[in-house]
Amino acid sequence: MAQNQNKKIIMETPRLIIREYVQEDFDGLRDIICDAETMKYYPRPYDENGVQRWLDWCIRSYAENGFGLWALELKETGEFIGDCGISLQNIDGEILHEIGYHINKRHWRQGYAKEACTAVKAWFFENTNHDRVYSYMNKENVPSYSTARANGMRLVKEYNDGEEDLLVYVAERN
Repeated sequence: MAQNQNKKIIMETPRLIIREYVQEDFDGLRDIICDAETMKYYPRPYDENGVQRWLDWCIRSYAENGFGLWALELKETGEFIGDCGISLQNIDGEILHEIGYHINKRHWRQGYAKEACTAVKAWFFENTNHDRVYSYMNKENVPSYSTARANGMRLVKEYNDGEEDLLVYVAERN
């Protein structure tokens, strides 16, 4: 695990290391958020400036909030495969804690999003005093809402933000 010497590990799951982003993650992140298929439910894929803004936003969130979107690495190989974590999002006019995730399409349908989201949800309830955490997504984004359901979240709202129909899922502290 020498490759993680300068990377702050937040937690581990059976197959993943969940850690803070570092600048060296730029290329791996670019492969995800600049890809049209992966970003199908976003207004558009990001460009390289957007990738840097994303990294900066995540790193700033660690300092300001104590959490953010964290990088996902395969334990077995050290390969960066995406991110998962907590961010503050405007969900139907309220700023709420949201579990978000983005997985490189080469690793879709292998359970990594569910594994990471389950760990992040547990971390959130163990490390904050908040009683609810949300996930929201485009109504047509079947993989995202399937992951939310698999993570024990329940649908609480549907709304249109003026551009798209969105679903809101919640998990509550036990």
